[in-house]
Amino acid sequence: MKRDVMHYDILIVGAGPAGLSAAIRVKQLALESGREVSVCVLEKGAAVGAHIVSGAVFDPIALQELIPDWQALGAPLKTKVSQDQLTVLGKNQAWVIPHWLLPPLMSNTDNYIISLGELCQWLVEQAEALGVEIYPGFAAQQGLYNEQQQLVGVITGDMGRDAKGELGPQFTAGIEIRAEYTLIAEGARGSLTRELEQYFDLRKTSSAEKYGLGFKEIWQIPAEQHQPGLVQHSLGWPLSADTGGGSFVYHYGEQLVAVGFVVHLDYANPHLSPFDEFQRFKTHDTMQALLQGGNRLSYGARAINEGGIQAWPELIFPGGAFIGCSAGMVNVPRIKGSHNAMKSGMLAAEAAFFALGQPVAQRLLHDYPSALRTSWLWHDLDTVRNIKPMLSKFGTWGGSLLGGIEMWLAAFKIRLPWTLQHQLADHACTHMAKDMPKIDYPKPDGVYSFDKLNSISLSNIAHEANQPCHLQLLDPTVPIRVNLALYDAPEQRYCPAGVYEIIQVDGTPALQINAQNCIHCKTCDIKDMTQNIVWVPAEGGSGPSYTRM
Repeated sequence: MKRDVMHYDILIVGAGPAGLSAAIRVKQLALESGREVSVCVLEKGAAVGAHIVSGAVFDPIALQELIPDWQALGAPLKTKVSQDQLTVLGKNQAWVIPHWLLPPLMSNTDNYIISLGELCQWLVEQAEALGVEIYPGFAAQQGLYNEQQQLVGVITGDMGRDAKGELGPQFTAGIEIRAEYTLIAEGARGSLTRELEQYFDLRKTSSAEKYGLGFKEIWQIPAEQHQPGLVQHSLGWPLSADTGGGSFVYHYGEQLVAVGFVVHLDYANPHLSPFDEFQRFKTHDTMQALLQGGNRLSYGARAINEGGIQAWPELIFPGGAFIGCSAGMVNVPRIKGSHNAMKSGMLAAEAAFFALGQPVAQRLLHDYPSALRTSWLWHDLDTVRNIKPMLSKFGTWGGSLLGGIEMWLAAFKIRLPWTLQHQLADHACTHMAKDMPKIDYPKPDGVYSFDKLNSISLSNIAHEANQPCHLQLLDPTVPIRVNLALYDAPEQRYCPAGVYEIIQVDGTPALQINAQNCIHCKTCDIKDMTQNIVWVPAEGGSGPSYTRM
């Protein structure tokens, strides 16, 4: 098929904090050196920020390095954290943990409560002012490789194919975008990331990657219930001790609160529904008191990397590198990773910039992982490297206690000499349905708790109805023959958008995929027990269009 071809020095896939920081840093270096360097950023969302979901309490350390005058330039960091609170919830109780008991690295002093989507939109303005070309609505469908098996760019997805994959009347072929170096900033469980890991065998020495599923709703509440700058986290109810996760509630803006919930995807019980656990959390007395009289404005969900440095793939490959959550830059106990994503993008940008035009063997950006290991980013993640393995092995309470001890030791510059590994990928942690208790979730009340379809109506989803399904089954018999028979079809419950549904066709069960509901969280690609579901990019611009997330 004949395709248009575009050439750039550096291509960046993904316009999140990592990708945009990388683009800005390349252009800053070019300006300082008087060189012309072309930079292109591809974003699969219809607009930058459309697919961004984050808490988000933001550490400005990387932003300060990248754009020191960010305040004068109007960066959307408006609400500074004024108070931290950690609570342990019982079904009808709440116990606040004294702040002095928490390790210093858990403090959010000097951090800001923000919309990460709005920050990315502001970073776009800074990048474009430097000459970066940014193209929303273009999904990187697959990598381009040369005869030396080096990545030389990507092919964007075709537009205008029908549901059977045939060329429709408005068909437009995807574009070949070629570059000297390509930086992958897709976020957690990206499809191109997965392709490159397999093509270059980049996971042969790493621990299994681990993930959580994060939910977020934005509520506007009465002024008397709003405390700007208050950051609240909780552990405990409604999750059982052997299921990791917890909540966040951040007060910011004009009577806004970000209400969120994270469930670690290594849970065992296939009857568990992360979405319903989130809805149940909001019925706690403390949450009803906060949200009473409020109005729910937005809903979204996204998979989160939780594996830490031991779960990183090899970060460089011939022709490019992984940055941000394509690598896995989240600090789990701090519940933040945007600062690390930005820093990783800046360091990779510097390595790529100085490699341009140089006869580097195999086009490997060796300076990038070397720079990471001497940066504050490495210290940030190395300090907490054992926390997630402890939570997985010892549960919420044992893992939190042991993790707290290790983080307090770190405060006194004591580093334990071992790094714990993750034993099982999340999909392998699911037990058979017959061995696990069923969970009876209450019906949503329509005031604090809601169903999935009502929720995704706030996600502004748009998919061309006649496009090919982007949720692919390697073996179409597995959902009934294995998932339903052995695990009671948990895809109906772990999906936060009602995409997967068991229906009856002539008295026989069948899986129906409601791809038009998909909010691109990637949970199915992660949690499916046989890894039979493969998420690939939908037509460019499809999916949710989040606002203020």
